[in-house]
Amino acid sequence: MFLHKRGSRMKPYLIVFLGGGIGAAGRYWLSSAVYKVFPPEFPFGNLVVNVSGCLLIGMLMSVTEGRLVLTSSMKMFLAIGILGGFTTFSSFSYETIALLRDGQILYGSLNVLATILGCLAATYAGMVIGKII
Repeated sequence: MFLHKRGSRMKPYLIVFLGGGIGAAGRYWLSSAVYKVFPPEFPFGNLVVNVSGCLLIGMLMSVTEGRLVLTSSMKMFLAIGILGGFTTFSSFSYETIALLRDGQILYGSLNVLATILGCLAATYAGMVIGKII
């Protein structure tokens, strides 16, 4: 009985883990394919991955808002797992659009500002810390 309960608590993690592996492999494949066509001086691979991930999460969430019924496990596998492993930018974009769609202009704008500036600052800080340690 205990193992069954424990296993059921682990199920969401396993679902996300499996989807994340698929998404990360997809990110690597697509980015590599893009760099075979475009020069590496600009991060075209990352740009294509982020934009396509945003397109895919937008399509997925729109289709599942009434037209296509998916279990919570399947949504978790696709949105958090595969698309989260593919690009977390897709989740950021969807959440921002959802805030704006719901009339939360201030929160949507703050999310964009805080995420972009926060991530750039954190990346820079990480680079500085990495040189120190």
